[in-house]
Amino acid sequence: MSIAFVFPGQGAQTIGMGRDLAEAYPAARAVFDEVDDALGEKLSDLIWEGDIETLTLTQNAQPALMATSLAAMRALEAEGYGINTASYVAGHSLGEYSALAAAGAISVADTARLLRIRGAAMQEAVPVGVGAMAALLGLDFATATEVAEEAAQGEVCQAANDNDPAQVVVSGHKAAVERAIEIAKAKGAKRALLLPVSAPFHCALMEPAARKMAEALDKVDISAPAVPLVANVRAEAVDSAMVIRNLLVDQVTGSVRWRESVMWMAAQGVTEMWEIGAGKALSGMIRRIDRDVATRNVGVAADIAALKA
Repeated sequence: MSIAFVFPGQGAQTIGMGRDLAEAYPAARAVFDEVDDALGEKLSDLIWEGDIETLTLTQNAQPALMATSLAAMRALEAEGYGINTASYVAGHSLGEYSALAAAGAISVADTARLLRIRGAAMQEAVPVGVGAMAALLGLDFATATEVAEEAAQGEVCQAANDNDPAQVVVSGHKAAVERAIEIAKAKGAKRALLLPVSAPFHCALMEPAARKMAEALDKVDISAPAVPLVANVRAEAVDSAMVIRNLLVDQVTGSVRWRESVMWMAAQGVTEMWEIGAGKALSGMIRRIDRDVATRNVGVAADIAALKA
């Protein structure tokens, strides 16, 4: 049996996430304290007792989701399931940073600060209302890419997230994305709908954010991960710190090749993928990509107790 640890992206956040892990495991609590210290504010108060609108702001959601994933990772480690339990790590968009922190490539404090910068930079790259993202359901990636190209008409419209065989997200200028919704329906999409996001992630409009991330990443120590990272933009394993640094910049404007990443890991013999942190979105995608891959969620203390049973 070969296992991969996978880490969720934005959208998985909920008020109270990670709290029972912090109460059950001192090492999990220490992650939240470390993130609070790194950011110079009590992000943990917002995560556990705040309001969902504030938590969902990109610059809060990104470090908060990472903190929750790393708390779950520390709880796993406390029960004897260290990073070397996994053959690979992977994460969906911001989850790639959680994966790298879990694999020891970037410190938790640096990861928190990078994600605060990344969230703010992605938010500021495009004025509110100028960009949009839409989910196209029932179209494969090739068709969704054709839809985006047809919809662009001189504006930006790109296939941003290849999530699973029947869900692709497009991103770009709002008018172009709205055109893509209509074109997708005409091409047989089961559903096509705007997503409640604050910016058009993973498209060329994010170029200003990519430049800011290049500057921020240049100032941070990155080492080789303890197990290889299956990178979003490559959909294959990398373990060179220098390559990882460059791919984290490319990732801001590049497509999240999640479907291909899962297929690649399965082709290497991965039979189980453990979703580490909040929510179960990745597990659903994985099941739609390859039914032969078993999934397990590690987000609350009961999940870890079930592992030991």
